Amino acid sequence: MKFPIKRIATTTLAVLLSYSAYPVFAAPQKINRPVTVAQAKKFSDNLIIPGERVGPVTRKTTKQDLVKLFGASCLVDKSISGPEGMGSFAATQVNLGKERSFLVVWSDNTRTKPLDVRNLGSAWKTPEGISVGTSLSELRKKLGNFQLAGLGWDFSGHIFLNTSRLSRYHGKLYLMVDAAPNAYENYPKDYQAVSGDGTFSSSNPHWKPLGIRLAEITVVLNPEE
Repeated sequence: MKFPIKRIATTTLAVLLSYSAYPVFAAPQKINRPVTVAQAKKFSDNLIIPGERVGPVTRKTTKQDLVKLFGASCLVDKSISGPEGMGSFAATQVNLGKERSFLVVWSDNTRTKPLDVRNLGSAWKTPEGISVGTSLSELRKKLGNFQLAGLGWDFSGHIFLNTSRLSRYHGKLYLMVDAAPNAYENYPKDYQAVSGDGTFSSSNPHWKPLGIRLAEITVVLNPEE
């Protein structure tokens, strides 16, 4: 029996938190405008500082600030489900292309205080060079040996940073890995060996054939009280 893999969107769990294809439209005719130094810096800053900022988005950024930073045409307001489908949160999608897009989740409908930034594209990186798509072997080089949750349940692939070299990011940065799309079909025994409601070492040999890579990054800016 195949284990289902479910993704979660949660901002209220103290220890576990994880969290884009867009329709293609004909490109509008471009109007040449000078790019200021500030604008150039804004679009080249792909640095994640856990607990502090994601590029120009900080703890104090509001929806109106996002409009000033990226333009209203790049923003889409939405509502997302809370933990395990309970409740909902206001959010704003920032569409900057596949590699640079992200989602801001707000504390309330005023959209003036960001809880976290998630659904980050692969261009966003921590100071250690961790980004979506980083392989398990590379993660072990940067984090050392660490513990992670088993596959196939709500908290599938969650990395426990408090067991790693980056324990200082605990509660500020949430990372979740996932197996390759065909991993279960090709390696069912290995997949099942590291699945379920349990904790496994990153050095467990059953991870190796599954094509494990970082699938989700969430950066907490203002933890819920």
